[in-house]
Amino acid sequence: MPINLKEIVANRLGENYDLHDKYVNRTLVKVLRTIGFDKVYARAQGAYLYDKEGNDYLDFLSGYAVYSIGRNHPAIQQAIKDVLEMDLPNMVQLDCALMSGLLAEALVKRTGPERDAVFLCNSGTEANEGALKFARCATGRDKILALEGSYHGLSYGSLSVTNNANFQRGFGPLLPGAGFVKYNDLADLEEKLKGKDVAAFIVEHVQGKGVNIPADDYFPKAQELCRQYGTLFISDEVQTGLGRTGKMFAYQHWNLDPDIVTLAKALSGGYVPCAAFVTRRDIYQKVFSTLDRCVVHSSTFGRNNLAMACGLATLSVIDDENLVENAAKRGEQLLNRLRELQKKHDIIKEVRGKGMMLAIEFQQPRGLKAMMAWKALHAVDKGLFPQIVTSQLLDKHRILSQVAGHNTDVVKILPPLTIGDKEIDRFIAALDDVLENIASISGPMLEFGTNLVKAAMSTGYNKRAQEK
Repeated sequence: MPINLKEIVANRLGENYDLHDKYVNRTLVKVLRTIGFDKVYARAQGAYLYDKEGNDYLDFLSGYAVYSIGRNHPAIQQAIKDVLEMDLPNMVQLDCALMSGLLAEALVKRTGPERDAVFLCNSGTEANEGALKFARCATGRDKILALEGSYHGLSYGSLSVTNNANFQRGFGPLLPGAGFVKYNDLADLEEKLKGKDVAAFIVEHVQGKGVNIPADDYFPKAQELCRQYGTLFISDEVQTGLGRTGKMFAYQHWNLDPDIVTLAKALSGGYVPCAAFVTRRDIYQKVFSTLDRCVVHSSTFGRNNLAMACGLATLSVIDDENLVENAAKRGEQLLNRLRELQKKHDIIKEVRGKGMMLAIEFQQPRGLKAMMAWKALHAVDKGLFPQIVTSQLLDKHRILSQVAGHNTDVVKILPPLTIGDKEIDRFIAALDDVLENIASISGPMLEFGTNLVKAAMSTGYNKRAQEK
């Protein structure tokens, strides 16, 4: 008898957190329960999630930018159905499947004729791992540089160029030859390139952790320095690509010409993991240089038909629904509305970002009561305040957002590229209300911070022991 998934889900929906506590990541379960994110979502559509009671939750997290075209888009569903109905041969491996060739062609059309070779894989970290390998092989060099504050993934190569001690602690030694460049500092970059031993400089044009953007001339001049010293320039577009920043690719804001571009997240349409990196043919052939090296770098599930169909359908939706243009338009609208809030709330230090990748950074407020609460929270943990904001947005207004990084006072939003006036109005009104309450009442801030710290201590986590 075939499994009846509809019956199983109907009967067991609500056991989510107990099952994960027992069999998966119980520490994550504890965190979600502590901050009030332990919601049980029953269905999803477009920019919204829904619980069993039918309450809607505005999704301004988008699965960390996976759902750029919205959740459960009918065009992606239809593409998957079409592939299943055709009974196509899949992952024969010793063949060249049509679907993967079609997606590679579609990606090359969008990244430009300079990059005419594609490697297909499953995730952002895998795409970045591949880019690092290809860069080393093509240049014969072993060093890799990334920016301070970078995030490129959590497998060993990508983790080695992720400049975050919280993710790296306990997993060393990491990839030899990996190093970091001071953010927005061209002199430091040139000093580290001068030895002509750096294979690649990998960058996020808008950093995922913190939503940081350097000076306008930084990336063009950084690319020039890479060309001068024979270093490949890698654009990590895993989060920023496919319209997220108001351009098809973030590097287009600076008219850049990267040697390798990595993609993932939104390419999946939210259904089947799909990723790729696109590069020049001469770089590609340095890896697959002889007949016996034709599969020297490969990915078992990388070219599977379902993923390829999702990728093709996603690109079609982005084009047909003018989502790149909508991201630019609505992103500018959000920025302007947030800057109006900044005039009203002195606790907002800065609003920044591009397109639908935005950050709200907070600072110590002037009011005495709020100032005391701010200081008390930061004495306990430097990252508590933005967690209060995101928790209040979810609890009071059913809006999902995220803290932008460790030990920062930054809330980040990644709305679907499909949103309009209704979603923007709802978010702005909700954030305004949350900041009004936080500014006038110190008790809830302190209570939340105390509960979170108690929960962390109850896990038995000993930070000092971890650091030794």
